Amino acid sequence: MAESSRDLISIGAFLIIIVIAIVLLATGLIDWTLIVPIVLVLSGCLMLGLAALKPPATQKYAPSSFYMLASGLLLIALGGALYLLRFNYLYSLALVLLLLGALAIAAGTRRK
Repeated sequence: MAESSRDLISIGAFLIIIVIAIVLLATGLIDWTLIVPIVLVLSGCLMLGLAALKPPATQKYAPSSFYMLASGLLLIALGGALYLLRFNYLYSLALVLLLLGALAIAAGTRRK
């Protein structure tokens, strides 16, 4: 059972993401090979939105906003990399390495 409103938002939004992907496929706007990249990109956007929410003070071990932001950006990059695999695998590799480099710089300059 969901313990907080953040969990309920996550479950509901993920179900909506699945519905969006199915509707896009059913209307013929996307090919079936783009289902997974769309779900990953939209889930990454969901994680970015959840990073903006402050965890309640009662949740001692809640993930930090930086962790949620990094996870969201990683999901978006993975979805984009899966899409770019259709053209050339080097584009996918470049996108993932670019994101990992940017996250390493952000983590290194972050103040506690």
